[in-house]
Amino acid sequence: MESVFDIIGPIMIGPSSSHTAGALKLASMARSILGETPNKVRVHLYGSFAKTYRGHGSDRAIAAGFLGFNTEDERIPNAIDIATEMGVEIEFLPSNISVDHPNTLEFEMTGKSGLKIVVQGISIGGGNIVVKKIDNYEVNLTGNYETLITCHKDHPGIIAKITQIISSKNINIAYMYVSRLEKGKDAMMTIETDDYITPDIYSALLKSPDLNFVKIIHKT
Repeated sequence: MESVFDIIGPIMIGPSSSHTAGALKLASMARSILGETPNKVRVHLYGSFAKTYRGHGSDRAIAAGFLGFNTEDERIPNAIDIATEMGVEIEFLPSNISVDHPNTLEFEMTGKSGLKIVVQGISIGGGNIVVKKIDNYEVNLTGNYETLITCHKDHPGIIAKITQIISSKNINIAYMYVSRLEKGKDAMMTIETDDYITPDIYSALLKSPDLNFVKIIHKT
């Protein structure tokens, strides 16, 4: 069932909840997954985004998301110029490739540290989003919960160890999604929780030799 906020959409600067607020939130989530302000971003726009991104201000909204602006920020109309001044290079690449959802964006990001990550997501209306891929791993992230992302060795018992650390802090897991590219190699797990994920959980997970990527994204 849709809520009134799904229909009306968020308070925002811009003409479209899907193409403006949704685009900003996708970029903001991608920035959080990268864990830093990017140095360079290649934005692949699919479906309706490819056709209307300039007219609906999606390009400015995306730039704003990578700068950490929220949907109400009055700087959004000037976000591309601000990004350029801050040394954030953003390239927009509209595509005619057919995709499953008409409001699809993919971000190829390079952080100032040199870290490279690709994030793909969709804007589903009312300013709501779903991140569908991180690099080549399938995920399902809404940004509506506290989120833990790990990339770990695909060995028996590792998922149990991670969830045990979480449950030891009396944190309830709302949703969990695991995907892998090949059996016995690496797997990515995304966990959305009802409760705040504390820094000591992050510290405990970093100590595990079986995890090569740990990221916590707090609900905004």
